[in-house]
Amino acid sequence: MRKTLKISAMLSILGASLLLPSCELNETIYSSIYTEDFYKTAADAEKGLVAVYGALGGLGGAPALTLVADFSDDQTYPRGVVGRNTLTMFTYDVNYTTQKSNSRVNESPQQIWQSCYSGIEKANWVIAKVPGATMDEPRKKQIMGEAYFLRAFYHWLLTKNFGDVPVKITPSYTEEEALTAKSPKADVYKQIYLDLDQATSAGLPSFPAVAKGRASHEAALSLYAKAALYNEDWATALAKAKLVIASNKHALLPNVWDVYRYDNEDAARLENIFAYEVDPVTPGLSHQLVGLCGPPGSAGPEYARTSFGSMFAYQSFFNSFDPKDKRRTLLDTNYMDKAGKVVPQKSITPITTEGVLIKKYQDPVSTIGLIPNIPILRMPDVYLIAAEAEARQNGATAAAYEYINVVRQRAGLPILKVGLTKDAFIEAVLQERAWEFFAEGDRWYDLTRTGKFLTVIPKAVNSVYPVRNVTAKNRYFPIPQDEINANAKIEQNPDWK
Repeated sequence: MRKTLKISAMLSILGASLLLPSCELNETIYSSIYTEDFYKTAADAEKGLVAVYGALGGLGGAPALTLVADFSDDQTYPRGVVGRNTLTMFTYDVNYTTQKSNSRVNESPQQIWQSCYSGIEKANWVIAKVPGATMDEPRKKQIMGEAYFLRAFYHWLLTKNFGDVPVKITPSYTEEEALTAKSPKADVYKQIYLDLDQATSAGLPSFPAVAKGRASHEAALSLYAKAALYNEDWATALAKAKLVIASNKHALLPNVWDVYRYDNEDAARLENIFAYEVDPVTPGLSHQLVGLCGPPGSAGPEYARTSFGSMFAYQSFFNSFDPKDKRRTLLDTNYMDKAGKVVPQKSITPITTEGVLIKKYQDPVSTIGLIPNIPILRMPDVYLIAAEAEARQNGATAAAYEYINVVRQRAGLPILKVGLTKDAFIEAVLQERAWEFFAEGDRWYDLTRTGKFLTVIPKAVNSVYPVRNVTAKNRYFPIPQDEINANAKIEQNPDWK
């Protein structure tokens, strides 16, 4: 996004704790940004919407958007510094103490909570106030649609990380109105559906007419399909995915490498339906993934100008690929240093002789900010949602095979073996998802939504993490204790009490 809005928010209580002084202060409030003095004009409405998108900055900067999941899964792992290893070893607590002590809350589930409720609060003001603005009516409807999309996205991100969470759909004029109790996960999804119904009927533009970083009609349908998949609503997931496919607005790029090339961002939008949009200017939006994924000491010029060797893939995950799979080339077991010498795997990192480098976020040119966007919804996701939802309902049908084979054939793999049982086919889809979306913050949620995390994670070990004691309570992260302290209506997740 190329716009930044600095708005003084009256309330973002669900996203940040309140510190109350011991003495009583009497204050007369003369004005507030969220009163009748704002949201009067088209410019006000546009600025308010930019603020709703602005919450993505907190999610994508570290980025908690992906790292919380990626450091927990069976594909990627961190160098054990500044508290990152608590996610891998499942040793975090309700206070996220280690993250706080290392100033890394921005990489933690607490950041997800804070940013999402900040975005939800801002979306609520847009939804409540923009209908009264004097402006072009079709654009007004689109602004509302984008706000509904983002509110649904933030609620979905919350529920897949925390389970039952507060549903907030009205703006907070007072502190009391901001304090909301948790809703059952089923009710969270009901609201997500309602919001996406609004978004998909708002006349949002389609690619390529959609502005960079903004939600399109197909993005709303794709989020609807994925949320329904997580909600085990197979019929809705399939129906929405089929609408995206039938629109012919997006497609898989022929070459998987082109999806991630730092100099191919605009062409890659054909596949990238919605992404965390990076803008390499100051001020702008950036993220850490380029530096985390490159070798230590900024030693690999093709990876980054500055890199730290802080994030790697498991050798076992690298070995799981068919050697013919083109997606395996997005990982590497050696690299070329600045002198043009190939550095072997045993010397990639001092923490292990089996380091595997991740190449999805290479940016060899940027000195201010970083260029690569972080994918959130890609067209392969839509096809694999359709394949899984079809199989969940009807078994391994010809249609289910067609959906998964689109993804496999782009990867250079043969079509999937026919005759699989329903369970075997679904397992094949989940494995395809693992190969397709690694380091994009997706795999952990596939493992938790299917209950596979308890059997898969203990096997994802290496010399850096020889034991990983995941338990049933890790299905969801604990609600940050700061939020419970600030809001007496919220109860901690039962397994974390």
